[in-house]
Amino acid sequence: MSDSLSLRQRLSLEVNRKARHNLQELHPLRQLFWECTLRCNLSCKHCGSDCKATAGSKDMPAADFLRVIDSITPRVGEKKPFVIFTGGEALMRKDLEAVGLALYQRKYPWGVVSNGMLLNGKRLDSLMAAGMHSVTISLDGFEEDHNWMRGHADSYHRAIGAIKMLVHEPELLWDVVTCVNRRNYPYLEQMKEYLYRIGVRNWRLFTVFPVGRATQHPEFQLMDEEFTGTLEFIKRIRKESRMKVSYGCEGFLGRYEGDVRNNLYTCSAGVTVGSVLADGAISACPSIRSNFKQGNIYEDDFMDVWENRFAPFRNREWMRKGDCADCNFFRYCEGNGMHLRNETGDLLFCHQKRITD
Repeated sequence: MSDSLSLRQRLSLEVNRKARHNLQELHPLRQLFWECTLRCNLSCKHCGSDCKATAGSKDMPAADFLRVIDSITPRVGEKKPFVIFTGGEALMRKDLEAVGLALYQRKYPWGVVSNGMLLNGKRLDSLMAAGMHSVTISLDGFEEDHNWMRGHADSYHRAIGAIKMLVHEPELLWDVVTCVNRRNYPYLEQMKEYLYRIGVRNWRLFTVFPVGRATQHPEFQLMDEEFTGTLEFIKRIRKESRMKVSYGCEGFLGRYEGDVRNNLYTCSAGVTVGSVLADGAISACPSIRSNFKQGNIYEDDFMDVWENRFAPFRNREWMRKGDCADCNFFRYCEGNGMHLRNETGDLLFCHQKRITD
């Protein structure tokens, strides 16, 4: 493991630390996830929420979520948060366009995270007519590896079909996100060339953290050399300037800070990022354990919760325990991402420790 940082990196991280603390104090709501369904048309091996085709709980009524939006509006003024529909598979909701149009009419930008299974030409047209600003499609390797991970024989072709449609929509913000694992790691270069050839210019890579179904598949966890190799791959491709490749928002990356993302690491959960979960729970990013829920829209006012709770997200000194207790990087990392903490607040995964010399 290497813990070396250049002087430039340390100075940048110090500036970033001050900016992060300022945001923690101000906590402007800039991004709002709506877990609009727990239903999903796939059975992905790395799913952290264990969603199913028929979820045990009903979808939240659209009117309930829009009431939250209307309660937020007077408090955020012109700086409205970006709303992201997630799930489950968000496109399984047939009223998604109606909710999107209602947001558009209220001048809220919105987007969708999707596996691409239901994104045909007709659906894309209807989503764009409702004011959709952005879309993210998941693609986890070439056909055999993607279908293995997603548990569906046609999932690769559907995802590729969705991506090829998006190429022809220049007014949309869109990207492709890939979960790097031991099966697809050897083919990252080939994937990059293929994606570039079909028109992809924004590609995000991330690694799987061990929760949910992912704990049953050790092949998801890269060896330390492969993890470092992934960061080296991203660093090299970014220098080519043909495609905007980045590592996901999770995790402090030590000597790779400033080289593999457009921004230095910070966990924005509960600081600028909030969520309304399928059961009405008020939380930060949807991947965080249920123990860190801060309220519920059926009992609390969202903005009151946002302004007056979320203390564990905005002062993270409580994370200075276990492996983080004596870590030299804690001042920059502050305990890694909140989604990497288990139910008792212990760290599941340290990116910095996986970086090899």
